[in-house]
Amino acid sequence: MGKTEKVSKDIDEEMPFLDHLEELRWRLIRIIVAIFLGAIAVYFVSNQALKLLVIPFNRVAGTKQLIFLEPTGGFMIHLQISFFGGLIAALPLIFYQLWKFIAPGLYEKERGWALLIIIISTFSFLVGAAFAYFIIIPLGLSFLLGFESEMLVANLTVTKYLSFILTLLFVTGLVFEMPLIAFALTKIGMLTPSFMRKNRRYGIVFILIGAALLTPPDVATQSLLAIPLLLLYEISIWVSQIALKRKSSDQTTDSESQIPQEKESQPEDSETQESPSDSIKKEEDSTQA
Repeated sequence: MGKTEKVSKDIDEEMPFLDHLEELRWRLIRIIVAIFLGAIAVYFVSNQALKLLVIPFNRVAGTKQLIFLEPTGGFMIHLQISFFGGLIAALPLIFYQLWKFIAPGLYEKERGWALLIIIISTFSFLVGAAFAYFIIIPLGLSFLLGFESEMLVANLTVTKYLSFILTLLFVTGLVFEMPLIAFALTKIGMLTPSFMRKNRRYGIVFILIGAALLTPPDVATQSLLAIPLLLLYEISIWVSQIALKRKSSDQTTDSESQIPQEKESQPEDSETQESPSDSIKKEEDSTQA
């Protein structure tokens, strides 16, 4: 086999299913520890993070203030911000652990893409979160607070506001990972661009349903999330096509690299094997002797 031949077969033969689960468990433990340590670090700057998170609200609501209604409300808010910040801080390690778990099923040269995959994954998530922070959240708040009138006064609790904004940041960040997920699924043979094109109409329906489930129950926010989802779906088809071509070229290279090795092994085998005439001559010589 060539150097780029898949190693998943050998690993599956040597590593039982329970060992795979054990490896997954330890990688999840590392992820949890990284998030916990990141949350501790972010807690000391949670006040600055809170000021950053309320900027969209201040721009839309003007002089209105966020309130909390429980004695423990302020403390729980800082814990919530710390956990989310720890999750963001641990993103490179999270993507690294996930990549190391699936890496044995890839080609050898593909396993060297770890640094590139980590950078692209983290960057995609941050771009999605920035899209939510600068576009979706301000427009969504303007739409929702626009229903305020003389009879309806908006007094928002900071807990509800943070749940609203952090959910959008996290969900939008995950949504922007769609092309990378399509690339990975295509490389391991679970997805093809033709399947995505053929089922585009169903994909659009699932996208709209997902936007409705993952965002607060208002049409403005759902529409703002559905639009990039549709664009990312089309980009994912293109990325899947590239991944399929690279996979086909890698398989062709492997098959070509195996042919010379087989040809080289044939002369050695022919030299070691005796022809029938040689064996007959040896028998005649032994009888004459």
